[in-house]
Formats: sequence, structure tokens, C-alpha cells
Amino acid sequence: MELTSYIWSAVPFVAMITVECTDVGLSVISKAALNKGMSNIVSVVYYNALGTFILLPYFIFCRNKQAPLTLSLLWRFFLLGLIGSSGQIVYLTGVKFSSPTLSSALVNLIPIFTFLLAVIFRMEKLELRRSTSQAKALGAVVAVTGAFVVTLYKGPPVLISSPSNFPQHLLLSEQSRWIIGGFLIVLVCLSSATWNVAQAATVNEYPDKMTIVFFFTFFITIQSLVFSLILERNPTAWKLKSTVEVAAIVCSAIFGSLFRIAIHTWCLQKKGPVYVAMFKPLGIAVAVILTVIFLGDTLYLGSVIGSVIIVLGFYSVIWGQAKEQNMVLDNEVSHLESSGQKDPLILSS
Repeated sequence: MELTSYIWSAVPFVAMITVECTDVGLSVISKAALNKGMSNIVSVVYYNALGTFILLPYFIFCRNKQAPLTLSLLWRFFLLGLIGSSGQIVYLTGVKFSSPTLSSALVNLIPIFTFLLAVIFRMEKLELRRSTSQAKALGAVVAVTGAFVVTLYKGPPVLISSPSNFPQHLLLSEQSRWIIGGFLIVLVCLSSATWNVAQAATVNEYPDKMTIVFFFTFFITIQSLVFSLILERNPTAWKLKSTVEVAAIVCSAIFGSLFRIAIHTWCLQKKGPVYVAMFKPLGIAVAVILTVIFLGDTLYLGSVIGSVIIVLGFYSVIWGQAKEQNMVLDNEVSHLESSGQKDPLILSS
């Protein structure tokens, strides 16, 4: 009995580690497919179309039909899809210009940007007299500083998988691409934070999460198709020329949306948002291992220093949020206890 309960208690831990490894694995296989010549815009069309097709039976047979779909909700789904389609295209461009290691470091900015947007739109209060608010504000500044370091400072190589004999002008060009890729990924983190805030408001109004995911992938498919017709003029880009490209699209459709969302939703219900968020920095270590082994990338000192700074800022914000949640729970418990002590006096009178 104790062994069974111990195994079940360890399931969320294993699930979140699996999700983080899967996320990094998707970045690595996408980078490999992009190196093979896969179009980043066309790939977004393909894997969201596949994801929509997989979710279609759920939408037809299993969705909550008691929750009405209004024009206002469909408009929100469309806007969420617009943020997602542009974000996915820009993200793949950023990974193509830089590396999965850089993207794994920078995605830790998403909770930071979400916190800042929540403060700006007054969804969250920032009282600088409290230690928790000070920790969140300081963590946000530290994490953004780390993002600048990891993007702008490459530094000497720390771990080299294969010696590089590039001429100096090609190395400078590679440095420029690295910086451009980093800033593109930062923009995606900001758009993802915006998506999180918008999605939170949408989920409160329409609780059927899988239906939201269906419309999200459906609208991304249509919008990215329009983008591809405008931006991708090469008709051969629609032809998948290698097994890696097919694998990248299939894995992104299955693991990038369905698997990740199902696990995240389950772990959020079981353990809460702080528990889910604390696994995010694990992706950096996984990305280093996978990119060096499978892509032959080089790990640079700037990536190490910047990643450490981002992780420190990330955990500072998470600590502040966790402490505030505990304070709210303690206040609720003390309020219930005080009201419970008053009730007998009322009855006795």
C-alpha cells in the first residue's frame, strides 16, 4: 500500500521531467529539420493541421455541449490563434538562427513577462514593502539581465563537439545570426506571456480546455496558411524531402500540443502552477546534452553565465509567488478558524 502511494506521488515528478525533455527534444528535431531545408512557415501549417485533425473527433463527440460557443468566444480563439501562429513562426526562425540551448534558456522568461504583464494590467498587485514583491521584482530584473547576457555575449567555447575552421567573417556572421535569433525568441516569450494572460481570461469564461486547444490549432492552421502564401514563394517548400522533416511535424503535432497540454493540465490540478513552473530550467541542461550529441553544436561561456543568471531570477520570482500563495492560504485558514470559534458563542446565546 505504501509502495503504491509512493509511486503515485512520484508520477507528477516523472511527468514534468518527461514534458521538459520532450519540449527540448522537439526543439532539437525542429532545428535538425530546418538545417535540412524545411520551411519554418510551412512546418507550422502542417503540424497544426495534423493537430486539428487529431482533435476533431473530440470536438465532434466528446466536447462539453452545455458550454455555448458564442461569437465573442470564437473571436477570442481567433486572437489566441493569431498570437500563436505568429509566435510559432518567429520561434522556429529564432531556433534556426541560434540553437535549442539558447531557446531553452530564454523560455524561462515567459513566467517573468507574464508577471510583468499581470502587474501592468493590474491583475496582480506589486507592493514593494513586502519581501515577496521585492523578490519578484528583483527576480524579473535579474532574469532580463541574464537574457541580455546569453543573447549578446557568446564568449569562448566551453564544450566543443567538433573543431570549427570557419573564417573570421563567417564567425562574425554567425554571431549576428545568434543575436538576431536570441531577440526573436525573446519576442516569442513576450507573446507567449500575452497568450497566457489572454488564455487565463478565456478559460474562466469557457472551461473546456481541449475545445480551446482545438480552435487554437484550427485558427493557427488557417492563419499560418495565409502567412505562407504571402511569405513563402517557393512551391517546393511544401514538399517534405527527408524523414527528419516528417518526424519533426508529426512529433510537434502529437507531443508539442496534445501530450504537453494534457500533462500540464493534469499536473496543474494535482500540484499547482508553482510546481509545474519549477521544472522549466531543467530544459537548459537537457538542451545542452542533446544539441552537443545530435546537432554537433558548441556550448559557449555566455550561454552558461546567462542561463545561470536567468535561472536565479526565475526561481526568485517563483519563490515570491509561492510565498504569497501560502500567505493567502494561511489567511483563509485563520479566517475559517476564527469564524468557527465565533459560531458556538452565537448558538449558546
